[in-house]
Amino acid sequence: MNKHFSSLRFAALVAFCAMLFATATAVAQHGGTTPVPVPAADAGPKTAEQRFKNIQVLKGVPADQLLPAMQFISASLGVECEFCHVDNAREKDDKKPKLMARKMIEMEMAINKNHFNGQQEVTCYSCHRGTLNPVAVPAIPEEEPKRPLISSSVIGPPFPVADQIIDKYLAAVGGADALRKNTSRIMKGNISFGQQKFPVEVFAKAPNKRISVVHTPNGDSITAYDGHAGWLGGSGGRPPQDMNSQENDAVSVEATFYLPLEIKKMFSQLRMRPDEKIAGRDVVQVIGFRDGKPPVRFFFDKESSLLVRTIRYTETPLGRNPAQVDYADYRLDGGVKLPFQWTVARPSGRFTIQVSEMQQNVAVDDAKFAKPAAPEKPAEK
Repeated sequence: MNKHFSSLRFAALVAFCAMLFATATAVAQHGGTTPVPVPAADAGPKTAEQRFKNIQVLKGVPADQLLPAMQFISASLGVECEFCHVDNAREKDDKKPKLMARKMIEMEMAINKNHFNGQQEVTCYSCHRGTLNPVAVPAIPEEEPKRPLISSSVIGPPFPVADQIIDKYLAAVGGADALRKNTSRIMKGNISFGQQKFPVEVFAKAPNKRISVVHTPNGDSITAYDGHAGWLGGSGGRPPQDMNSQENDAVSVEATFYLPLEIKKMFSQLRMRPDEKIAGRDVVQVIGFRDGKPPVRFFFDKESSLLVRTIRYTETPLGRNPAQVDYADYRLDGGVKLPFQWTVARPSGRFTIQVSEMQQNVAVDDAKFAKPAAPEKPAEK
């Protein structure tokens, strides 16, 4: 994989996460998970075997789902790309773990087909649980497990209706009228991951335009949604890259300027789940379902009714890659309560965005969100 493109993709997807949520692609791409590409012959969507070399088991899978599938394996087994692949020659079959991985994928697919009506119930993670070797023998606990006492005579209070939870969330942030008074927003702050910290800027405009810029020593990395499609870009003369379908789906939701007003419209069904705790606080969970797409989980603080966590999933041919965002440091700005801090976590790692400055109703030209034209190639001599 071209190092410049890998760095661009990584930093740009970090910027996308800074926009509120991320698809789980950045770290694995930065690590070089992508197999060696085959030059495209025709325009239009490609299958994995049309775009990459030596695809044996995942034939027919859309090409843009191959990398998320590799990321799923990496997270499920706790290994890096080079465990199975030859560095700089990913198409080769020189390593035994790669051959074994193919057999395991075939086994997984057969189990799901023959025992679960083709539903993806068994995945790599079902057995491996983040380790290379699955644990086959149950562990003996250090002390007697604490089991809850359940009395059939005690009936808890009924679950609230999901719509009521969303209504409380809308009221907690300030209400519909207060939200609609703001039509644009500029946020400035820092993004921290590991020991590194970079400045970040986010520009948002109603109803669904958003662009974020991470300023790194190697140049700016940009992630944007123009209201219809997303793109990734950066400085250094590199051409902008279109987002794939799953990245587009994620960023389109997070670019929704009036999210508390739109949640009910986004999902065909909202379901309640049993109460949980996050950081010691009681929360209620609402799951949003959309046809043909993975669910989205929303967690609301029981006391404040504010959104404290979301969990999204990226579908892959082998299982779902999760991405979680925790929201904190809510402050009143422009008549609405907004999180000034959020932490993005995935199986591969986490990072935190801290906003230090926010401005509402600042003029932002629509042209700012448009994908720039690719730089012209120098004429051949």
